[in-house]
Amino acid sequence: QVSLMESGGGLVQAGGSLRLSCAASGSIFNIDAMGWYRQAPGKQRELVATVISGGITNYADSVKGRFTISKDNAKNAVYLQMNSLKPEDTGVYYCLLRLVIRDYWGHGTQVTVSS
Repeated sequence: QVSLMESGGGLVQAGGSLRLSCAASGSIFNIDAMGWYRQAPGKQRELVATVISGGITNYADSVKGRFTISKDNAKNAVYLQMNSLKPEDTGVYYCLLRLVIRDYWGHGTQVTVSS
């Protein structure tokens, strides 16, 4: 059984910062990647950032230079530092844990950026 615990969402003004955290627990073996996706109202879920087991990161073009993903292998945790937030960053942010056998998703944390 695997579970993901997300935290750090909230309401912030444009230009502000938030830090999201996600910790995985349970029977976790062979992590391929961890990351963050988001879903805005009326839109499909989209990639925000991922980090693979070797440490290589991948970002959506819309967040490059503003967001930074990092991970703590010892804690099976992934973090997303979000700076210079924009109203279009508003949405529910979901943590992803990609194992060899399957993907696991968190329940999501709301991020709202006011203009």
